[in-house]
Amino acid sequence: MTASTANAGQRFREFKMPDVGEGLTEAEILKWYVGIGDTVTDGQVVCEVETAKAAVELPIPFDGVVHELRFPEGTTVDVGQVIISVDTQPGAGPAEEAPAATAAHAESTASAAPALPAEDEEPQGRQAVLVGYGAAPSSTKRRPRKARPDADRSSVAAAVQAELNGHAAPAAPAVPAQPAAPAAGEAAGGARPLAKPPVRKLAKSLGIDLAAVTPTGPGGVVTRDDVHAAVSATAQPVAEEAPAAVVPAAPEGRETRIPVKGVRKATAQAMVHSAFTAPHVTEFITVDVTRTMKLVQQLKSDPDMAGLRVNPLLIVAKALLVAIKRNPEINAAWDEENQEIVLKHYVNLGIAAATPRGLIVPNIKDAHTKTLPELSQALGELVATAREGKTTPAAMSGGTVTITNVGVFGVDTGTPILNPGESAILAFGAVKLQPWVHKGKVKPRHVTTLALSFDHRLVDGELGSKVIADIAAVLENPKRLITWA
Repeated sequence: MTASTANAGQRFREFKMPDVGEGLTEAEILKWYVGIGDTVTDGQVVCEVETAKAAVELPIPFDGVVHELRFPEGTTVDVGQVIISVDTQPGAGPAEEAPAATAAHAESTASAAPALPAEDEEPQGRQAVLVGYGAAPSSTKRRPRKARPDADRSSVAAAVQAELNGHAAPAAPAVPAQPAAPAAGEAAGGARPLAKPPVRKLAKSLGIDLAAVTPTGPGGVVTRDDVHAAVSATAQPVAEEAPAAVVPAAPEGRETRIPVKGVRKATAQAMVHSAFTAPHVTEFITVDVTRTMKLVQQLKSDPDMAGLRVNPLLIVAKALLVAIKRNPEINAAWDEENQEIVLKHYVNLGIAAATPRGLIVPNIKDAHTKTLPELSQALGELVATAREGKTTPAAMSGGTVTITNVGVFGVDTGTPILNPGESAILAFGAVKLQPWVHKGKVKPRHVTTLALSFDHRLVDGELGSKVIADIAAVLENPKRLITWA
C-alpha cells in the first residue's frame, strides 16, 4: 500500500448500517437527508431507515463532507454494510485516492486470491448506533466475493456508483480483447448475473431467473425494466396460445402487488406466532357507560386537565389498570423455555396504533404509577409519535397488556390477538346511544361492548371473567376509580 493510499483510507470514513441490538438484520433506506458534497457534523441525522420494528433516523458519527451514498432510497441493506462515506479532510485537495480507487485495487487483488473485502473488517474507533441505543458490535459477515475479470468489475462498480450519484457512467477503460460475451444476464467468467439487491428481490418474487434475462444496464447490469420485460416475454406466448373466449387477456391495473416488509412483515409474523402458540380465549361484556361519558365532559373543563387530551380511552385505560391491581395474576408472561409463569409487578400498557407502515403497539412504561393527568399526557405523546412514524423499537418492547380501540372505526368489538409475550388484550368498541333498561325503564343510554382475549395457559376462565367484569364495573360507575384504587 502506498503512502497516498494509506492517507486516503484515513481521510475517508465509512458509516455502516448499525445494529440496534434487537436481532434485526436489515433495514430499508426510506430517505436521505443529505447529498454528495453536503457538509455534515457529528450527530447530524443523515437518513431515515425502516427496520422490522420502526422507522428510525440515523446520525453520522463524524464531521466532514459527503463523498459517496452507497445505496438509493428504497433499498434494503444488511446490517454492517457501508451506506455512506465522508471526506473528513475536505480541504486536503482533490480526492485522487478516494475509497473507490482503493476499492478497485482491493477488487483486483481479490480476483487473484479470493478474500474478504476491506469494508468487512471491524472498525477500531467509535461505532455509530441508532438513536437511544448503545454501541453493539455487528455480527454480520459477508461471504468472500467470487473472482471476476478486473475490467468488468471496475466498469460495473463505476456504472452503479454513477447511477447512485445521478451522473452518467464513465467510459470503461481500454482492456485487452476478451472472449465472446456471456449469455443473457450472465456475468463474465460464468459468475452469477449482475444486479442490485432490489432487482434480485423483484426477480425472485416474480419467479424470473436472472441468468435468462437480457441486461441493458451499464456494464451488463440487469435493471428492473429488464426483469419486467422478461415477465412480459414469458407470459406473451401463453396468452397467444390460449383461446380468447376461454382465457381473456386481463386488463392492466386489476391487481397491485405490495411487497411485505418492515413493520408490516414483522407484525404479520408476530401475529401468526401468537395465534398458533398461545391458546386464546375471548370474553365479551356489554356495558352502560353513560356516567363515564359524563365524567369525560367534566374532566375536559377541569383545570388539572388543562391542555391535555381527555377521551373515553383514557378512562378505559385507567379502568384496566384498576382491574389489574385487583387481579394481579392477569399481568404475567409464559416462559416456554423454563416452563414458568412470570408475574409482572409493573404494567407497561400497550396501545395498538394503526400507521401507514402497519400496526404497531408502543407501550406506556410503568403506567400503573401514573396519575390521570400523567396517563393522559403519556397517551397523547404515544399517539402523536406513532402518527409521525417516529416510534422507537424501545417504545414497543416490554409490554405486559394492551388495549386496542376498535371503536374509533365504528366497530362494536372484535376478538383481538395477543401481542407476543403478553397475557391479555382488551378491545374497546364504539360507544353508541342505544335503548337500555335503567332503573326499571327503557331509556337511551351510551353503551359499548368490551372484549378481553387472554392466554389460557396463564389465565383461567374465572380470572379472565373477574378482570373484564371489574373493567365494566368501573366504566359503569367511575366512582370506583376512587373506592377501588
